[in-house]
Amino acid sequence: MSGSRAAVRYAKAILSFALEQSKEVEVNNDMLMVVSTIEESKDLQLVLNSPVLKAESKKAALKEIFSSKVSGLTIGLIDLLVENKRLSILTDVAEKYTVIFDELKGIEVAKVTTAVPLTEALNTQVLAKIKEVTGKEATIENTIDPSIIGGFILRIGDIQYDASISNKLQVLKREFEN
Repeated sequence: MSGSRAAVRYAKAILSFALEQSKEVEVNNDMLMVVSTIEESKDLQLVLNSPVLKAESKKAALKEIFSSKVSGLTIGLIDLLVENKRLSILTDVAEKYTVIFDELKGIEVAKVTTAVPLTEALNTQVLAKIKEVTGKEATIENTIDPSIIGGFILRIGDIQYDASISNKLQVLKREFEN
């Protein structure tokens, strides 16, 4: 819990600093890359979570990976987290940054659950429909759940639209029972 609160504080601080320098979009792209790189690499996760390795070794590894790909602000964040012995929350800070950035820019996160992965064409159609309904830009977070059989479940904020086959079967079952 305290790690989460600390991550939000660091994310807000780096966003504030990035806004002052008009580099918030660049830092957001950096944060997305940091999260995806760490999530895709089990070795990097092991290095970052290792209690045996010293913070300076972890810092050197991160700088080797990211120095040519990210802005100076992001490298500064890594330095700050190492200095404050908070490198373990780097992924959380990056995720919180993107959430706060999206809120600032008025971008909604639409969670779409489907039985199979969304194609690019469907992704575009869903984004267009979301913009039409909410009047806001959105990003799609696709979750695959074969138990819904087909169709989709769309959740934006506290609004949910269930157009799944399993939901339609449940409704039909209730109608037959009555």
